[in-house]
Amino acid sequence: MAVRAHGNTNRRPTPGAAPFLQHHKAPRRSVTRTLLNPQLDEDGNEMRLEITARAAKRLAKVMEKDGNPRLALRIQVESGGCHGFQYVMSLVTLPEQLPDSSPASVVREDDSIFTYAAEVEEGDAAGETGDPLSAPKIILDTPSLELLKGSKVDFTMELIGSQFKIVDNPLATSSCGCGTSFDIKI
Repeated sequence: MAVRAHGNTNRRPTPGAAPFLQHHKAPRRSVTRTLLNPQLDEDGNEMRLEITARAAKRLAKVMEKDGNPRLALRIQVESGGCHGFQYVMSLVTLPEQLPDSSPASVVREDDSIFTYAAEVEEGDAAGETGDPLSAPKIILDTPSLELLKGSKVDFTMELIGSQFKIVDNPLATSSCGCGTSFDIKI
């Protein structure tokens, strides 16, 4: 017995699915939100940094292991390394309330904080529920963000070790083999 679909007869049902009972699910995506101090580039576009699901998962494990939900990964770009600039990463604890202007605060006036929201369906209000300070977070100062805008923070496990790594930096023209040093377009 042949099953005839209504409408477009060129479509084939998904193998194993009951005809006419297939449900369409919206695609899922991960979302990186700016939690504090969004910065604009010279064209007026928000400078962003994407946190991959792998990096968020690893950072969440570190937060859980340390019992510190306010832990964040600080990324800075400094001159040095074999290609001119190098990534410097460290773990810091955010203050109870943001922004904290005390002199000893790890959050500076020009810092931007990005947070990872769990994968959500397209059209959902991403990251609007829960405490954003308990989600994986990354902090960058403005000069570092200017050199990393449009990049992704990933977590890699390789033979030389596991590490957080910057990938897909649109401003980098070259980088070293280990990925900690890079050169930029001028």
